[in-house]
Amino acid sequence: MSGKGKLGLLPKLIIAIIAGILIGKFTPEAVVRILATFNGLFGNFLGFCIPLIIVGFVAPGIGDLGKNAGRTLGLTVAIAYGSTILAGTLAFFVDSSIFPNLLQVGGMVSEAASHGNPEEALLAPFFVVEMPALMGVMTALLMAFTLGIGMAVTEGKKMNEIMHEFQAIIAKLISSIIIPLLPLHICGIFANMTHAGEVQTIMSVFIKVYAVIIALHVTMLLIQYFIAGSVAGVNPFKAIKNMLPAYFTAIGTQSSAATIPVTLQQTKANGVREDVADFVVPLCATIHLSGSTITLASCAIAVMMLHGMDVSFAAMFPFIMMLGICMVAAPGVPGGAVMAALGVLESMLHFSPTMLSLMIALYLAQDSFGTACNVTGDGAIAILVNKLTGRNGSTAKATEPAMGTGD
Repeated sequence: MSGKGKLGLLPKLIIAIIAGILIGKFTPEAVVRILATFNGLFGNFLGFCIPLIIVGFVAPGIGDLGKNAGRTLGLTVAIAYGSTILAGTLAFFVDSSIFPNLLQVGGMVSEAASHGNPEEALLAPFFVVEMPALMGVMTALLMAFTLGIGMAVTEGKKMNEIMHEFQAIIAKLISSIIIPLLPLHICGIFANMTHAGEVQTIMSVFIKVYAVIIALHVTMLLIQYFIAGSVAGVNPFKAIKNMLPAYFTAIGTQSSAATIPVTLQQTKANGVREDVADFVVPLCATIHLSGSTITLASCAIAVMMLHGMDVSFAAMFPFIMMLGICMVAAPGVPGGAVMAALGVLESMLHFSPTMLSLMIALYLAQDSFGTACNVTGDGAIAILVNKLTGRNGSTAKATEPAMGTGD
């Protein structure tokens, strides 16, 4: 998706992390405070944008689903949502078993802040500009659901057009302002954490958490294809092998939507009827983000453990279920899934601005692999829907849904 000679987001993030560590270690305190001031401004702006992102993407996302009513749509949505919830639940049980042995629980609570908030160890900005949001996160979610369901039921064209124009504005805001400024934001985060003596904890977390996440991606794909293969009588290993071009294309593009042409081609190579593939693959690029859900749940659990927060199934399962809904409307840019999840992290898991920033850094550094898991899993859902919606190609051609997500 990047032009020739243009540095991609992942290299920029790596450079930003290295630069932040060097700045925090070798420059005067004033330099770190300058970056902390930018982080304060950017973090407040992000907080202002979160409700707008929720309304701008969730409402039209739900509204669009309603326009393609039918058995194939209902079946595909049910399987995709079930797969996403299964992925998040699998991540919780594996992470809660493994992470306490890998991570320093409460490690972000440094000695400098051991008697108070761990964020007190970080340098304060020179000044703060308050940017109050138009509404709370839960209000934004309720408004988005109300508008989305209303548009689906009434099929109101004018409201749909307005919401899609608003969605385009918010997408432009994300792709032109928030994403380009993220490397500088992350540079400031790592500079401040290095100055506070916390960066070693975070860097050790990165590698360990990523190893577990990628293992979970592989496990989830095996589960998806074994289920699909058992129902449809397809060799799961052969089906996965056929989907590898889509997997590696997604690693390069970091977007399920951009990988659709390859995903379609390889899904059809697995024997899925053309009419089913043409409907299911674009739809699943929008609503099925099992890999992203694994990553978000795992990163959230890691950040919570580092901050000494209690991680329970009672708290995480509602978060995972809401995450599955928010993933329907993930903005179509690299890192879109974590942007869609920020509101839920804040409202349901009570993440602070610093914790949200850590989530963004953790997620974006492996965004490609989550996307690759998403699109490869789409092929398994297509195999299932192909088997369950007809015999001998006797399914009427479904209307192809609008494409619109990235991860």
